[in-house]
Amino acid sequence: MPWRPLARIAFAVAIYPFQASSPADLPLELGDELYIIEQGGINGSWYRGYLVAPPSLLAGLTSVKGQTLEAKVFSGIFPRCCVEVREVLGDSNGDEKAHSIRYNDEGSNFNHANGGLRQDHTASTSRNGFHYSDSRSNSLRTRRSFANGESPQDSGIGNAPSRSSSHRKPDRYEQGARRKISPRSSRSHLSLRSSLSLTPLSTGIRESGAKRPSAPVPMLKIGDETPTCASEPLVDEVASCLREWHSRNLHELLLGRRYSVLEKISDLVYQLDLSRRQILHGVLTPHELNTRREKTVWDLVSGNKMLSKEIIVRDPKQNGRLLTRNDSVIEVTKLQSIMSLLDKRPVSQHDSIKLYHLMVDLKAFANSGLNSPSLTISLYSRAQGGAPKQLTESFAIDIPLQDHFNTAALSGKFRTLFTDLSSADVGEASGSESDLYLVVKVHASQSIEPVSIGDLRKENSSEKGFSPSKTAASSSSESPTFKGGRRSIMWAQKQLGSTRRRGHHDPRISRVRNTADASVDAADTRGRPETRESTRPLTQQGPQYVRRSVGVGVLNIKNLLGQSKAVEQTMSIWSPVGANVDIHDSRLEFDELIRELNPSRNGHYAKSKTLDHIRLNVQCFESPDANVLITRTPTLLQNISQTPKIGFSGAPTRARSDIYLTLSEAFLPPQALLSHPERGTVQMSSSLNLRNVQLTLEVRKQSGERIEQCIFPSSNGPGLTAWRTTAAFRGEPWNQMIKLVIPSDDVPEAHLIMSVADAPKFPFALCWMPLRDEGAFIRDGSHTPLLYLYDQLTSSSDKGRGAYLAFPWNSRGKDDVSKEEVLTGPVAVLKLETYLCSTIFSQDKVLLGILKWREQSRAQILDLLKRFVFVSEIEIVKLVNEVFDALFGILVDHAGKDNFDDLVFDSLVTVLGIVHDRRFNLGPLVDHYAETKFDYPFATPCLLRSYLRLLAKPADPRNSRRLRATFKVGRQMLKFIISAREKQKIKEAEIGITAYQPTFSGEVKSIFKALEALMKDSSPILIGSKTLIVQHMHTWLPELRGCFSEVEIFHLASSFLDACEGVQSKLILYKLVLVLNLTKMTLFTKSSVRHSMVSNTSRWIYPYWGASMDDSDQWREQIRLCCSIASVQIEEFGPEASVYFVKTIESYRSIQAAQRISKDIFSLLFPTNYPFSSKQITPVSNFDEALIELAAVLAQLAEIPLAKHFNQSLPDLTDTLFTTLDVIMSILSEEAFPSSWLSLHIYHHKSSLEILESLFEILVVDFVPSPDDADDFNTDLWKRFLLTLLTLVRSSSLALETFAEQKRRAVWKIAGDVREQGADLLKRSWEAIGWESSPEDEIRYGCTRLGGYQVQYVPSLVAPIVELCFSVHEGLRGVAVRILQTMTVSEWTLSEDLSVIQTEMINCLDIMFKSKNLGEGIVQKFFVNELLEMFDSLSRAPSDPLWEAVKELVSTIDELLDLLGAVHSPDTTEPFRIMHTLRLMDFLKDMQKEDIFIRYVHQLADVQVQLHNSTEAGLALRLHADLYQWDAKMLEPITEPAFPAQSSFERKEQLYFEMINRYEDGAAWDCALTSYRELAHIYEHHNYDFAKLARTQRSMAKLYETIAKGERHAPRYFRVVYKGLGFPTSLRDKEFIFEGERGERQSVFTDRMRQQHPAAQIAAGDLDEVEGQYLQIFAVSPHRDLEHRVFQQSRVTQSIREHLLSSRTHRFSVTSRRHSPTSGVKDQWIEKTVFSTAESFPNILRRSEIVGVDVLCLSPLQTALERTSRKTSEIALLDKRIRDGDDSGFAALTEAINNSVDPSSVSSVAQYHQLLPEPIEYNDDDLEEPPLEPLQNALKLALVDHASTLKHSLNLFSRRGLERTTLSQALFSTFAPEFAILIPYPDPSSRTTSPSPPPSKASPSIPPLPNGGPIASPSSRPLSPGPRSRGSRLSLAFLKSPPKTPLPTTNGGTPSAPSSSTDTESEAPASEDGSAAGRSGDPRDEEERPMTATSGRSGTMRKRLSMLGIRKGEKRVKAGGGGGDRAIGGMG
Repeated sequence: MPWRPLARIAFAVAIYPFQASSPADLPLELGDELYIIEQGGINGSWYRGYLVAPPSLLAGLTSVKGQTLEAKVFSGIFPRCCVEVREVLGDSNGDEKAHSIRYNDEGSNFNHANGGLRQDHTASTSRNGFHYSDSRSNSLRTRRSFANGESPQDSGIGNAPSRSSSHRKPDRYEQGARRKISPRSSRSHLSLRSSLSLTPLSTGIRESGAKRPSAPVPMLKIGDETPTCASEPLVDEVASCLREWHSRNLHELLLGRRYSVLEKISDLVYQLDLSRRQILHGVLTPHELNTRREKTVWDLVSGNKMLSKEIIVRDPKQNGRLLTRNDSVIEVTKLQSIMSLLDKRPVSQHDSIKLYHLMVDLKAFANSGLNSPSLTISLYSRAQGGAPKQLTESFAIDIPLQDHFNTAALSGKFRTLFTDLSSADVGEASGSESDLYLVVKVHASQSIEPVSIGDLRKENSSEKGFSPSKTAASSSSESPTFKGGRRSIMWAQKQLGSTRRRGHHDPRISRVRNTADASVDAADTRGRPETRESTRPLTQQGPQYVRRSVGVGVLNIKNLLGQSKAVEQTMSIWSPVGANVDIHDSRLEFDELIRELNPSRNGHYAKSKTLDHIRLNVQCFESPDANVLITRTPTLLQNISQTPKIGFSGAPTRARSDIYLTLSEAFLPPQALLSHPERGTVQMSSSLNLRNVQLTLEVRKQSGERIEQCIFPSSNGPGLTAWRTTAAFRGEPWNQMIKLVIPSDDVPEAHLIMSVADAPKFPFALCWMPLRDEGAFIRDGSHTPLLYLYDQLTSSSDKGRGAYLAFPWNSRGKDDVSKEEVLTGPVAVLKLETYLCSTIFSQDKVLLGILKWREQSRAQILDLLKRFVFVSEIEIVKLVNEVFDALFGILVDHAGKDNFDDLVFDSLVTVLGIVHDRRFNLGPLVDHYAETKFDYPFATPCLLRSYLRLLAKPADPRNSRRLRATFKVGRQMLKFIISAREKQKIKEAEIGITAYQPTFSGEVKSIFKALEALMKDSSPILIGSKTLIVQHMHTWLPELRGCFSEVEIFHLASSFLDACEGVQSKLILYKLVLVLNLTKMTLFTKSSVRHSMVSNTSRWIYPYWGASMDDSDQWREQIRLCCSIASVQIEEFGPEASVYFVKTIESYRSIQAAQRISKDIFSLLFPTNYPFSSKQITPVSNFDEALIELAAVLAQLAEIPLAKHFNQSLPDLTDTLFTTLDVIMSILSEEAFPSSWLSLHIYHHKSSLEILESLFEILVVDFVPSPDDADDFNTDLWKRFLLTLLTLVRSSSLALETFAEQKRRAVWKIAGDVREQGADLLKRSWEAIGWESSPEDEIRYGCTRLGGYQVQYVPSLVAPIVELCFSVHEGLRGVAVRILQTMTVSEWTLSEDLSVIQTEMINCLDIMFKSKNLGEGIVQKFFVNELLEMFDSLSRAPSDPLWEAVKELVSTIDELLDLLGAVHSPDTTEPFRIMHTLRLMDFLKDMQKEDIFIRYVHQLADVQVQLHNSTEAGLALRLHADLYQWDAKMLEPITEPAFPAQSSFERKEQLYFEMINRYEDGAAWDCALTSYRELAHIYEHHNYDFAKLARTQRSMAKLYETIAKGERHAPRYFRVVYKGLGFPTSLRDKEFIFEGERGERQSVFTDRMRQQHPAAQIAAGDLDEVEGQYLQIFAVSPHRDLEHRVFQQSRVTQSIREHLLSSRTHRFSVTSRRHSPTSGVKDQWIEKTVFSTAESFPNILRRSEIVGVDVLCLSPLQTALERTSRKTSEIALLDKRIRDGDDSGFAALTEAINNSVDPSSVSSVAQYHQLLPEPIEYNDDDLEEPPLEPLQNALKLALVDHASTLKHSLNLFSRRGLERTTLSQALFSTFAPEFAILIPYPDPSSRTTSPSPPPSKASPSIPPLPNGGPIASPSSRPLSPGPRSRGSRLSLAFLKSPPKTPLPTTNGGTPSAPSSSTDTESEAPASEDGSAAGRSGDPRDEEERPMTATSGRSGTMRKRLSMLGIRKGEKRVKAGGGGGDRAIGGMG
């Protein structure tokens, strides 16, 4: 079957892997996503399509920073059986709507559909939902769509709608949502759909080899909703967010090595993924789901803060839905500010009302030998510097064997929930500094050891500690393993004959039972109650056990309470250390709380040996009710045991009556005395060793009857009848707390009876303590009952009543006070503490008297009422209902008595005042009482009379305090008054009184009239009362509802607010808060009342906001409260909307003008009370809450049609419109809040557009005059309006196509397509100011409205319109092009010249490309084509001048677009960007855009500086300097770059200075000298500024000196050939010379070229026309002209020679052939290829195109000259390296010298002597030698330099102590002619002498010559062994400047060789060797430089001079020192 295109492109997923077997195959992996476009093969079994792979993190290595990674697309064929088609794109069913927006090059239409977006299918732009285009547009769209890391199916290919829930791409997050879909039905439906949709088109057979269809181009996607998006929006929000983070941020974190952030993001991604799956699968309870949504939303916020900084608002209360334009802007603003500035949502309720609950779960218990261990866990608190206080009851755990421990732990038996902890308990309340501790006490059974008499005496004589290593740790006393049990203490003397315990129980192998097993049973057959554990055998068999405390563990958990997760903690157990135990580890750090909970006698502690540690999980919860919390969190807290707090965390809401008893210790000092009723005191028996002191406790009645099961040692254990403490040593505390739950009826007679024994013996003492004292419960605190001797008298009973009840229970009777031993002496007592936690009983006698007022006399009642103010608040709170009943009972019973009325009134105020106490939440209880339990109908007149009496004299100091207290509880007081009146009505109706009684209403109104009078009173003493009234008035009015109508109540409120008109200072703020509260009240819901409220509100708040010069904090606070008021009423505004609108914009402008400071405090927006709530923020931010709120109010007002509320009659309407436009611009420019507040920022774009719509309606009606009144047109107002509108539609915040997925999705959902609506408004606005066009113009230009007032905005609005023409949004672009057309026509009509528009367009495009970093794009070409299409009608008349002008304009702009696109393209490398910039600068220069040209010049210079190309930066600045002349013409200032107003001369001079600095930095001496010479010429011949001339000359001198020193490093040069059709025509088949970096190797340069051309390959050899890109790179050298005069000069330093030969070079060479015959050097030659470039170097581009190629053949002399210079340079380079400390070149130097001095070596330059003429001996002194040819003379001088350099290098051998004699002899022998010139012999007889020895160390100093060179003494230099001419020669040192002949001149240095070159003639940089002879000032110069010496005249002087080119007639001067002469003439 041939390949056929499918009717519709299909989306499929790979379900089987497929391995490729041919290049055409597309390998598949499971889950790959494919788009199928063709079907073929046998029976259509193969598909062809595209695989879209998600972006790889490796792609981030080459991505642009901040850009989203692109997806990877592969194409090929694959088997049909390996894929499953999931969706056929383009097949739109009725239930499938597209939730996406796609942008294409041709445009699209947009319609809202189901909250998403649907694109209408346009046949002209797409086929089957896919767009096919050329490769350019295709690649562009692919880049755009994949810019966000999306795959095609996520990008909404073409116009395809989103897939339905049953056919969409499978997502592992959504498996739970798909469970409801039947797989069979889903697959059958899919199969049917696939069979219908995948039928290939019969007409579309593609021939073999024909081009395949283009790949489907994924377009921009907006929606990716899943089926759960409606109910659970967070499912899609999380998925979108995670995809964006992966494709946009993850690779940046890795590349930036931000590993800490990456770790946080990793944890966040895991949490978000988990949350998404939990929400999606529906596994959470409603409460857990709400909590999870809240956390997920804040996790998204946290991640976006770390990555993009842009915060999107999602409301947790609305299931995490993203808030849009349809939501309240007030809520959006609040949430936006909170999420952007805070880390979590602030809690509005007071911290004191918070209740915390702590779950503790035992996870591990490291037991190492403890016998039957058990734990008691409780919470303690301790204030700073205070004692620890047990905060909760204890939770007891009996530890089973290890085999059963894990099972029990998993079942939840070892966990508890500590409930009802207040903020003060956990240390979070204001001013609270307490710590919260988790305390674990460990108990265990311990055998009782027998004690000898000696031990007993020792014990009695000195108290002794115990060792934990010998005694097991203690445990709870209720364990059943204790063997020495006792019966009830009252019958202890009768129990000797009781039954024995049956059987033997071994506690070491038995499972420890729960504390329930320790309960006491009443099981005596004689009716006497006894416990199961109290029966005791007569004789003991085997070891006996007691429970002891092993140790205590403490953990400070205060910092753990703020964590929402469970935290695992390990706790160490500490035990006291005995005196005989090693305490090596007792100095380890432990919490000091250990000392107080478990005292040590010696102060030492050690970690328990038998219990290493325990491991606990701790998790904190916050909930007002623990039971509700457990219900809402069943998965975690189901069936958990609750451990309540000791006491109340506020006002009790449930009945409770608990008595807590803490047993501290038995005080038994040495020689302790026990009390006795008959004998007074009795000495305690000395036979007691007191090593196991235990206490047994029971609760009994007066009759002796025990109260059963009322003792609770732990929260999870049953009640006990008798309870026993742990065993303790004498003086050791028990510190055990128990709870007593006694029936209320039994409490009056209940008392405690306790016995103390030394286990297992019988008790030796007993004591008792009553629970009530004179009718009141015994007070809380410490008590010390006396210990009585346990004998027959004290333990006897009379008819069950114990005899002890007749004994005093303490030493002080009812006034029991704990006493120390110094006060009580040795009397034994029991120390304990009590605490009452009851809603039934009270400890206050005054309160009890009030409650029993019927039993009191009138005088007593009055006295009690007077003392009522001193009753503790907690006592009142516990019995608040009873207190109210008592007070109202007294009030009604004594009605009409003013003294009773006032006292009861004050007492009620006192009770109600507790409502405001933050420790108690009493308000709900008071309301509940008033509504349900209050039944005192006749209390109304009493309360009213007392109230009015107070108000009668408000300024009375005695009444002032009472009045203020009454105002604080005014709501509750009115509630009681109104409730009493309602009850009174019912009573009156029952007795037949139904007539209306106006008395009550009048009295209530009298109260309000009195309040109004008070507000008008100006007495200073009333300020506090006024403040309280205004603060609480809104709480009083709702209480009047029962007796007054809404209208009456509103009149009361309105009248009161009118009375507040004159308030000042802070009262204004409280008044505004009152208005706000009244506005929010549901009381005024009737339409009439509500309308009056709204209309009056604007009047009430009018003076407090708007325009003002006051920028005080109070003025801002007033404005903010007015915003809060307006935000509540805004939806009900009518005509007053205009007032609010004007006030809002005026307030905004006043706040905007004020100075803004940075702050770290954020005040929550739209406050509802004063002072405002605030939060600390980091970092410091610069924002103003008032501006944010005003902007929000303005956005909310935008929904109201403002046009109908504004009219021309307003005198300041124009100013109002101007101010409104300024405010909108301010908001859009991020002045009110930053753009990172994304949701709010986009919201305001939409609302601003709506405001502009309203303003447009006003402008069209009132500000568009008729043509006859054109002078009245307000140009500025319309311009401001149009600029504001253009700013809005051009906002980058609306450019959806540039956003990542999450942001794009949010922007679209928040505001929709704002640009489309803005384009429509822009079109209407522009047409509104145009005039009706004539029929001819309408036909000619296609415009219905043209010209008119539009012409006034050319050229001012050209720039923003042109910018819109480049918008991707088709609708906006179309409107902008149409407006540009009208501007063009208008300008042509007026001036017939489009240069103004062209200038504006050039400026705009330049700014736009610079600011927005635009590159080449298809949209730019669309603009050009669309603009031409607008004038299509003119093209039919080619001679039309407008058409010609338009074509020229468009052509210019098109060229500019290409240049700007190339310069600003992100894909352009820096070298090419510089090249494109130069082209652009040429264009701008031609366009005479000097300002833009200058800016690009300096940008280019800055780029070169950043690339460290200082020379090129100077050359770029030269372009700017050439614009000016050396004259005094004044120039305008320039802002970019910054140049002040100055003359042309000054600016050019300033540029020259900067140029020269750059040249000097780049060592471009020739460029710097050229600039200096020009400056010097100007200073000398034009300005006559000799001071500057002198400075210039000095600078030039320094440069010359620098050149002489050789401080320049020459660059390297390379020839680059571009081959291949892949290169653009500007590069293809062209050759360039590139300037490399200094010292850059060819390999490094090649790598750089690879970076510039990543697709290019490095090739060698000839290449014809080939596909691809290929580079050929060769090293070249600057071509040296061998005929240059520098070769005719001797003693020229290498640096000077290099400078002269290579400066401003434009010719480069490379050796192409070399001929070296065996016949000798006379036949050798070299062929060089010389390349000529278009520009010399250096240049700005650092490259130049080769424009000429020449082949140059060097003669033998030229070859010899070049090679000699190169060899000299090589030796000099090695010499310099060695002298600089690099010894690695010593071997190479030695080899080079050996080769040079060996005359037989073919590589020795001495062979070139053959090319020179033989010396001729002349007998006649007057005869001159014939002159040499220039090349011969140059070679001769080169050989002289070579010999000098060799001799100079030989000095290194002597310095190193090496033998140099052989080399020296060979040197002088080989180069004898040269040394004959350098060192002439003074005596002919010395011709045969051997070389002189090395120079003497004591050589005399040689004075320097005037030209800077020293004179070498003959005695200090070795003589040449070679032959010499007649007579002696003069040294060359006296020569100065021979003008013509090649006589070498001295210039301050010794002869040095030219730069060396390699065998391929690629010369090395001259700077790398820096000839040693060029180092002036070196102290080694006199000794080491190869110098010549003068020795006077000789007979053959003229002949010698003639050989060196000196002619006769030269003047001579006497040379100093040697008697020789110096030539001062020229050289021939």
